[in-house]
Amino acid sequence: MFWSASPAATPPGAHRRASLDDATEKATNAAGWVEENWATWLTSALQIALIIIIAVILRHVIRRTITKLIERMNRTATAAQGTALGGLLVNAERRRQRSEAIGSVLRSVASFVIMGTAALTVLSVLKINLAPLLASAGVAGVAIGFGARNLVTDFLSGVFMILEDQYGVGDEIDAGVATGTVVEVGLRVTKLRGPNGAIWYIRNGEVKRIGNLSQGWSTAAVDVMIAPDQDLDRAREIITAVGDEMSKAEPWNEQLWEAVEILGLSEVHLDSVTISVSAKTMPGKAPGIERELRWRIKKALDAEGITLAPRPLPTPADEPQTPDPTAAVSAPSALASPTSPQSLATTPIPPPNLGK
Repeated sequence: MFWSASPAATPPGAHRRASLDDATEKATNAAGWVEENWATWLTSALQIALIIIIAVILRHVIRRTITKLIERMNRTATAAQGTALGGLLVNAERRRQRSEAIGSVLRSVASFVIMGTAALTVLSVLKINLAPLLASAGVAGVAIGFGARNLVTDFLSGVFMILEDQYGVGDEIDAGVATGTVVEVGLRVTKLRGPNGAIWYIRNGEVKRIGNLSQGWSTAAVDVMIAPDQDLDRAREIITAVGDEMSKAEPWNEQLWEAVEILGLSEVHLDSVTISVSAKTMPGKAPGIERELRWRIKKALDAEGITLAPRPLPTPADEPQTPDPTAAVSAPSALASPTSPQSLATTPIPPPNLGK
């Protein structure tokens, strides 16, 4: 009676068969989805692999080509350094550093362009929308540009200085903030060796003007002061002979590019006259030639009995003036005295006596 009233019991193993059927259905659906999309995945994977391989090979070839070009330029400069003309016109170290800096910039630009293009192409293959990414990159680039504007300014200034060959290693330059010999030229910083031996690190973005004393030629200028009663024509002959003798002597014959020229009298005073002497020299050699010219001219004039003028004493106008302690004190006012006409004129007029 009890068993007939109860519901039919679930056959043993029914739940297990249902779970197995569900798993089989899911596996079949997954296999079908994979079968439908495997061709697309394989195509995308092959495209991505091909893009990466082409980018890596292209980057390697371009960087190697730039390196070979820079090495060839350095070999040409080194070969020209051994010749007589190349020793005057080519500085191997300067040429090497300039070419290395340009090569570094070109390699970095090539790597950035190639790998950046490859990355964007891979993202487009993966069906990723590049518009938000490019917009975010643009905003981030602007923010970084404002934050690192000094660094960007230094870098761009260094690039243009190197490309335009404004100065190089071994040049004597006046950069405004410092003066000295260029030791190293970088994209961000230039190193100078000052006259006292100090090393100056100058950011390229801070350089507003450059005075290069080592390009083209230099001018050696010497002023010879003699007594006004001496024979000027004889002094001219002596100085001319000294210049001719110096232009034929070693090593000055290579450093003097033109004959020593007497420009004439630059100053005439009661106690002295000044003869100006000039010579075109090799770049950077003017100070040494000036010192040697003064030495030779002094010895030659002394041997011929030409008297040099004494160094002029400072005039009273050149001497420092002691400040007047009363200069800052104002002049006494005429109104300070009650009996002065100015004070009497400012005395108010008494009102009339109307009571009388």
